[in-house]
Amino acid sequence: MKTSDFDYQLPAERIAQFPAERRDASRLMVLHRSTRTIEHRHFHDIHEYLAAGDCLVINETRVVPARLRGERTPAGGRIEVFLLRQAGGTVWEVLVKPGKRAPVGTRIQFAGGLSTATIIEKMEDGRRYIQFENGTTAEELMERWGEVPLPPYINRRPVEADRDRYQTIYAKQGGAVAAPTAGLHFTEEVLYVIRKKGVSVVPVLLHVGLGTFRPVTAEDPGEHPMEAEYYEIPSDGAALINRAKAAGGRIVAVGTTTVKALESAVNGDGRLSETTGWSDMFIRPPFAFHIVDSLITNFHLPRSTLLMLVSAFADQDFVLAAYHEAIEQKYRFYSYGDAMLIV
Repeated sequence: MKTSDFDYQLPAERIAQFPAERRDASRLMVLHRSTRTIEHRHFHDIHEYLAAGDCLVINETRVVPARLRGERTPAGGRIEVFLLRQAGGTVWEVLVKPGKRAPVGTRIQFAGGLSTATIIEKMEDGRRYIQFENGTTAEELMERWGEVPLPPYINRRPVEADRDRYQTIYAKQGGAVAAPTAGLHFTEEVLYVIRKKGVSVVPVLLHVGLGTFRPVTAEDPGEHPMEAEYYEIPSDGAALINRAKAAGGRIVAVGTTTVKALESAVNGDGRLSETTGWSDMFIRPPFAFHIVDSLITNFHLPRSTLLMLVSAFADQDFVLAAYHEAIEQKYRFYSYGDAMLIV
């Protein structure tokens, strides 16, 4: 298996720059693995593919407005700081742009001087550790002045509406620097209909990190380093999923991040138990799935770990054929794009 096996050509106009007018108005491509057939529906039809006894598992991570714009002091000059994770106390792991203007010792002020920070360490991959020294905290800066961290293939600055639309309606625990995009299509109405059918909706947590979207540059995917992401499987959620699976219900994962959390938490007897930890699991063909039976996902970047995960779940040739059909049928791709259901 080579990374180039997961390549495809996508016209730029197929990359969604804005979300659909309504979350559940997105298109839905349904892949039937048993018959290798494809249906074209809309996301508000998703309940038709779920049944009483099934378990819909969602990721309740919340995207933080992690992009801050500051200014070097006293030298001047604009600096963009992307907060990746809190390393401890007032120290954060960050990306800085432009990096050549931000050596160790650089001081940066934010919000007109309400907060100041200093770059205290640079890592080999270009990331830095920054320490906030006084005034407004990093958390307060993000809430008041932070920008939604839209991915680079969305060629525009964030607007106020992105604070709502680049977030699932069930997001609770802040910590993600990118949205679990499969969940963006759900509305309260869609979830109401699903629950009314007797489907359990179970939340888990995985804070989506930047590494999820880093391209695979090595031709051998096994040489690609996966960054660990924090996840939690609560005890009541594990029990519900175990009961549903034992009774013959399907476990339907909303998004690749949910798949990663669930499959990372499988114990020796193939069941789930309460788990808290960091996962660097790289799911790619071939892979034996122990928990997940069906998958709701968006369309992913070529040569990406996410496309490899989906290909492990639904067969590489079938998935790539579906992607080519999606391009021909003018589906919208990536974070704000359309959805896929694999059954």
